[in-house]
Amino acid sequence: MTDLTRRQALLFTLAGSVPLIAGSNRSFAATRKVTVALDWTVNTNHIGLFVARDKGFYREARLEVDIVPYSDTGAGTLVANRVADFGINGTISLFTQKTAGADLKAVYAVVQSETGRLVFNAARSEIKSPKDLDGLTYGGFGSAWENALISTIIRHDGGKGDFETVTLGTSAYEALANGSVDFTLEVSTWEGVEAELKGVKQRSFVYADYGVPDEHTTLISSSEAYLQANPELASSFIQATRRGYQFAVDHPEEAATLLIGANKDALTNPALIHASLKALIEGHYLRGQDGTIGIMDPSKMDAIGSYLFATGILHDADGKIVAQHPDFAGYFSNEYLR
Repeated sequence: MTDLTRRQALLFTLAGSVPLIAGSNRSFAATRKVTVALDWTVNTNHIGLFVARDKGFYREARLEVDIVPYSDTGAGTLVANRVADFGINGTISLFTQKTAGADLKAVYAVVQSETGRLVFNAARSEIKSPKDLDGLTYGGFGSAWENALISTIIRHDGGKGDFETVTLGTSAYEALANGSVDFTLEVSTWEGVEAELKGVKQRSFVYADYGVPDEHTTLISSSEAYLQANPELASSFIQATRRGYQFAVDHPEEAATLLIGANKDALTNPALIHASLKALIEGHYLRGQDGTIGIMDPSKMDAIGSYLFATGILHDADGKIVAQHPDFAGYFSNEYLR
C-alpha cells in the first residue's frame, strides 16, 4: 500500500504524541550513539539499516546505531518528540504530520517510486478498468488518504468514484482472498510477492497510471532540532545507511541472509525475504534506473504534496484543512547525502 502501503494507512491514523524526553537530543561532541525507529515490523524496506549495522559500516563511521522495533507509537511521533533521532516513515505520514506542526524533515528516500497498487482477484473478469470499481466494496485501513486515492483512480478512468468501504486493517488480504471484499491496496514488493509465492492470482492498477502522482513511498526522517544540532553526525549516519542499501542491491543474497539472521523470530519465511528483495531491486525501487540511491526528487515531493493539498488531506495543528499551499521544499533535504 503507499505507504499506500498497509504501514502508512495504519500509521496515518495514529493519534497523539509522546512526551519529550529531557536531554534526548544528543550532540555530536557528547556521543556517537544514534537511534532509528522502524515504521512496521521488520521487512525488506529496512534492510539497509541492518546491513550497515552488521557489516560494520556504522562502526567505520564511529557510530553505534540502535534500531528501535515498531511500536504503537509511530516513528514520526518518536522522531518529532526527540525520542528517536531518525525514523522510517511513509511520504504521506511525513506530509500530514509536518503540516500539522510536527518537527520532521525527510533526509533519505528508501525507495525511488511507488510500491503500492490497487489489487483484486484475477478471476474478476468484469473488472476491466478502474471505473468498474464503482459500487464495489473496498477492504481498507482507515485513512482519509485511501478514499482520496481510490476516488482519483476511478474518476480518472471516467467513473464516479463511489464505492463502499469496510475497515479491516491487515485482515483485508484474507477478506480479498475469500471474496468478502472486492478490492484492496497492497505493497507490491511485500504483500504482492507473498501472494505470488502462495499461488494467489491477482490483477492490479498502478496509481500513477490513473492520475495519482508518483512518490518515494518510504523515507528516513529526522527532526529539524536534531539536524541543526548534529549536522555532521546526521551526514555520517545517512551516508553509512546508503552504503547499507547499496550493498543490499549489489549483494542481495548475502544481504537477505543477514537480515533474516538478525531477525530470526520475526522473519520466519526466508523465501519471502529473498523474493521481496529481488522485487525491490529488479523494480528499481532501492536504486533507480539512473543509479540513484537515497536521493529525493524535488519535483516528485512537490507533486505528491500538492496532490495532498488539493484533495484536502493536509490539516493544520488545529485539525483544519490548510487553505494555503505549503512550501514543500522545507519538508525534505538531500544535503546529508553529500
